[in-house]
Amino acid sequence: MNDSDPTRDITQSTSHDANAQPVPPQPQPPTGGARVLVIDDEPEIQRAVGARLTGEGFVVAGAPTGTEGLEQVARWRPDVIILDLTLPDIDGVEVCRRLRTWSATPVIVLSVRDNDDDKVAALEAGADDYLTKPFSSRELVARVRVALRHVAGAGDAGQGAAGARFETGGLAIDFARRRVTVDGAEVHLTPTEFEMLKYLARYAGKVITRRTLLLGVWGPQYATEDHYLHVFVGQLRRKLEPNPSRPIYLLTEPGVGYRLRSPA
Repeated sequence: MNDSDPTRDITQSTSHDANAQPVPPQPQPPTGGARVLVIDDEPEIQRAVGARLTGEGFVVAGAPTGTEGLEQVARWRPDVIILDLTLPDIDGVEVCRRLRTWSATPVIVLSVRDNDDDKVAALEAGADDYLTKPFSSRELVARVRVALRHVAGAGDAGQGAAGARFETGGLAIDFARRRVTVDGAEVHLTPTEFEMLKYLARYAGKVITRRTLLLGVWGPQYATEDHYLHVFVGQLRRKLEPNPSRPIYLLTEPGVGYRLRSPA
C-alpha cells in the first residue's frame, strides 16, 4: 500500500544518439474496444486507473486478488493486464508465472516495489513491463499502448523484414504466421519477445545498440531501461539457443549491444 498520490505526473526526458540506427516509426494502435484488466487490491488505484483508461477509450475491469484475477483472465480474455505485486492472497510475481503457463497476454506490473531485484523477478516471471507507484497516468496509458502495439505487430510482422520468412542455421521465423521454430520444433514467444526478435531480424548481421533496441521495441520512455534487455535477451536465448551460455544466434557485442546472426 502507498499513501502517495497514485497518479502523480512525472516528466521524463530522453537524449538523442546521433550514431544510433534509425528507429522505424511506431504508430499507436486504436484503443477502441481494447480490454484492460486491473489486478490490484487498492480501491483508489482501481478507480484512478479505471477512470483514466476509460477516458482514453479502453474497456476496463478489475480484480482485487490474484485468484480472482486469474479467473477473470480465463473468462474475460483481456488484451492487456495491469498487475500489482502486493496482493492479499498470491504474490504478483507468482500470478505472472502462472499466467505464462497458458496465456501470452501482455502484463504491465504496477507496484510500489521499486528495487531492481523486484523488477527483474517480475520480468523473468513473464511480465512485459514494469511501472512503479506513484505513477504518471499519462505514462501508464502510453505503456498500455506499447503493449497493444506488440500484440498488433503480429498482424504485420513481415513488414520491414527481409521477406515473409527469415532463416539462419536452425532458427526460422515466419513473420506472416508469427511462428518461430528451432530445428523444426515450434517455440512459443510472448508478444514482446516476438517483437524484439522481429526487430533484430530486420537488421540481422548488424550490431544494434542497446539504446536503439530499447527505442525500437519499447519506445522513447524506455531509453535507459537496460535491465529490460538483460531479461528479454536471456529469455530469448533460453528458448532459441541450443546452449544459452554459448549463443550462436543472438550474439552480444560487448559494450555496444546485440546482433542476430545473418541469414543462411
